[in-house]
Amino acid sequence: MDTKAYNNCVKEWSDALFRFACKCTGNSEDANDVVQNSFEVLWQKKEDIGADKAKAFLFQVAYRQSVDNYRKRSRISHVDAPEESYTHANPDLKRVLERALAQLDDQARALVLLKDHEGYRYEEIAQITNLSESQVKVYLHRARKTLKDYLVSVENVI
Repeated sequence: MDTKAYNNCVKEWSDALFRFACKCTGNSEDANDVVQNSFEVLWQKKEDIGADKAKAFLFQVAYRQSVDNYRKRSRISHVDAPEESYTHANPDLKRVLERALAQLDDQARALVLLKDHEGYRYEEIAQITNLSESQVKVYLHRARKTLKDYLVSVENVI
């Protein structure tokens, strides 16, 4: 990948990568770090990564860094829910959805975000997360069931 292709990747994928990192990490400061580090890793490996594989590579790096950040934070203190939301929905609905996502472990949350928020196909998610496609489907099904059970409970009805 040359400098021009790298700059095109930055322009094309930085916003989507930031949204994904915000949802995974729960705040914009950590998300900025994840995005910057992801593009730094891409730059360091630009000779090995083609422009056609850059998107999957960036999201894979961001996913791994988000998981690492989550593990570090959970060793330090327990985080109940993301601090910020980047949707423009009803504030009550946003809070319920944030709490619902907080019920999931870091891997399940990332799978739901990649599939339902970012719109990736199962095979792309498998490549990003280093899981098999069938594992992605099973884990995603379980995560959605957890979300459904949480969202339909009486105390969470808006």
